[in-house]
Amino acid sequence: MGPIALFDKSFLQSLSVDEAVLFDHFFYPVISPLFFVETLADLEKAVREGRTPEQEVGNIAYKTPEMSGGPCAHHSRLAVASLRGYPVPMDGRIPFAGGRPVDVDGKQGIIFDAPAEARAFSRWQNGEFLEVERQFAHNWRASLAAMDLKVVAEGMKSFGITPQTCKSLEEAKRLADAVVSADGKHFDQMKIASFLFNIPRQYERPILERWSVAGYKPLSVYAPYAAHAVSVEVFFQITLAANLISSERSSNRVDVGYLFYLPFCMVFISSDKLHRRCAPIYLRSDQEFIWGEDLKADLKALNEYYSGVSDAEREKGIMSFASDPPKDGDFLVCQLWDRHLQPWRDRKPRVPLDPVKEKKLVDRLKRFTDAPTAQLGQLSSATDNVEMVSIERRVHKRRGSWWQVPKDLKEEDKSKS
Repeated sequence: MGPIALFDKSFLQSLSVDEAVLFDHFFYPVISPLFFVETLADLEKAVREGRTPEQEVGNIAYKTPEMSGGPCAHHSRLAVASLRGYPVPMDGRIPFAGGRPVDVDGKQGIIFDAPAEARAFSRWQNGEFLEVERQFAHNWRASLAAMDLKVVAEGMKSFGITPQTCKSLEEAKRLADAVVSADGKHFDQMKIASFLFNIPRQYERPILERWSVAGYKPLSVYAPYAAHAVSVEVFFQITLAANLISSERSSNRVDVGYLFYLPFCMVFISSDKLHRRCAPIYLRSDQEFIWGEDLKADLKALNEYYSGVSDAEREKGIMSFASDPPKDGDFLVCQLWDRHLQPWRDRKPRVPLDPVKEKKLVDRLKRFTDAPTAQLGQLSSATDNVEMVSIERRVHKRRGSWWQVPKDLKEEDKSKS
């Protein structure tokens, strides 16, 4: 498993299938809800000559990571959870949505069944689209077309934000952070958060009561992830008013939305110029932005590097001959592994598990995945009692030139990871 990587559609769309397989293999991809929506929206978008929207969407779906990583929970749900007191990791971990608790012999586990997004991508690869998805795509593009960013910019100018008062993206970020961290503006901060995230009515009173007990701390202290999301939204509106981001392209609203998901990765990969300008401002010191075209070129070079692998080796699956990236050469992928993972170059090759122990482990895994959802009374409150997390995946045995799993692997053996 490689660095946890957030990516946008522009990057994945630029890859060949073979390059996409290597990206999936050498990284742990974060699939943001925006990627899902942008891909679906191509059903309502004019595509390059010679391809139908259905073919374009199917092509993107076929290249979407499936061996590792997975869909991230929506930022608004995470922001509400943050306000309610649930910890939202902001250190590079992916907050998955869903998951059902199980209990086996007093040991707890969490089972993530194949998400709806994965099932949808499987259908899209075959050109199968539900009518509700087509309608969603139409409505989403219509909402973008109806979004008048000039009106948003004019609204911020009424607060004194102009090209003269804010002259850089960095300054816009400082102003946005001040909104969520300033003392004496606490109720204004909560009002903004409530409006932006459409907090359900049943949560409003408990949130306010909890906030009161906490001493009405600034939003940045009380609910760090909610504060991050508010900062991104305010940043966008400030940059529009200051003409730092164009108000002519409604799609800029979606592009900036990827910043909501930056806390959940180690690297952010994009071929979008707006991301190249804005993302570094919001990244932690242990994160970095990677220009999509640079990584695409590197994945192409890696694909050529492995092109000499024999058919016999290929049929064992890519993990058999490329469990780690090459230790020779100067590949960007290797540099990213060096910077974001524990030392890997000198570690010993993985030793195959003893067949008896492997069968015992698989049997125990099946007991967890086949167990019924546990009732609240069955569960311990101790988080360290969680013994196993299982994530169901729908994967192709082969994509492009590469066997992702051994050719002779039985179908039922590859559904869980």
